[in-house]
Amino acid sequence: MTMIMTSDNVLAILGPADETLVAEIIATGATPAELAEAFAWANNDEALMGEGRRLPTGKVAALVELLSADDEEQDK
Repeated sequence: MTMIMTSDNVLAILGPADETLVAEIIATGATPAELAEAFAWANNDEALMGEGRRLPTGKVAALVELLSADDEEQDK
């Protein structure tokens, strides 16, 4: 059984986040575990690649894109 992601799940993993980003993340249909993996990739991809992990695919890759785009917006 997969767990449906709620805004509380998203905020528990990401910390404070924009409501639009939270809604986009929930809309992917990803699980909290997939979001946690994507968060790790978005914040430390070099270390994960150094461990020999494969690049993310599917929902995790979509979440990495969302998280990376949000980081770029905040950097402006």
